[in-house]
Amino acid sequence: MSTEHRDDSWHLAEGDAITPELTAVKKLGGGSAYEAYLAFDEVTYGPVVVKVVRPTSLDDHTLRGLRREVESLARVNHPVVVRGLRHQLDGPRPHVVLENLDGPRLSTLVRRHGRLSEQQYLPLAIEVASALHYFRHVDLCHLDIKPSNVIMGAPARLIDLSVARSSAAAARITGAIGTDRYMSPEQCDPGRRGEPGHASDVWGLGATLFEAVAGHRAFDDGDRDADDPVLRHPQLVDRPRALPAQVPDQVAKTVLAMLDPEPASRPLPHEVAGALEPVLAGQPPARLSFKVRH
Repeated sequence: MSTEHRDDSWHLAEGDAITPELTAVKKLGGGSAYEAYLAFDEVTYGPVVVKVVRPTSLDDHTLRGLRREVESLARVNHPVVVRGLRHQLDGPRPHVVLENLDGPRLSTLVRRHGRLSEQQYLPLAIEVASALHYFRHVDLCHLDIKPSNVIMGAPARLIDLSVARSSAAAARITGAIGTDRYMSPEQCDPGRRGEPGHASDVWGLGATLFEAVAGHRAFDDGDRDADDPVLRHPQLVDRPRALPAQVPDQVAKTVLAMLDPEPASRPLPHEVAGALEPVLAGQPPARLSFKVRH
């Protein structure tokens, strides 16, 4: 949810210049430190997305975060991950220019239409799993896998690397980083519940896929104002809600395995794809290569 205030926006309307090369078309949204605009780019001569630091957030902390995102984008070259085109980390409007992706967010589809069909959720799960497999090879943890960060297209596209970091850097995290409803237990309570890392992204994909399959989230909302991690994050103590009875058994087992509270017990991304590909192809279920807790 945006925390924008009246004096915490650039208030750019259609036709306004973000920079001499970038002309605002419309505002797309934003968060506490950034706002995003659809813009026309004179350099690529086409539409792009520009993520701009808010005027009241031009501090060292936010700029370090923007630099980290730019560095993460530079490390990634995968067909399921948004591409960074260029950036400016100094000047009056620090920003990153991203490719414009055609398609709705998964969160929008679920909100408007409810649960997805198998022909919708299976490809997105397999495609995002391929991105997570790739992340392991380039040593990058996304740490914010959620429906609003998945653009539904052919293929699905994963966006927003604003909190991404290496596995070593993720393991050093001492506070909750991510989005409350989709954070793995070790992200909710790092240290006591384990170290955030690559397995955290598998959990995030599991929570995202659960929502696509069921039409509702896997866990109830917590108290977002609570200091106690257990009150704030029900996923620390609760089991996932039940999936609809018509969900294929192979899909249900895979989703629940991804939501295992123990990071080491979750399937690897390529195992997720391997378990779901036969369902998409209408073939007999593959033998699961990972354990499923009951």
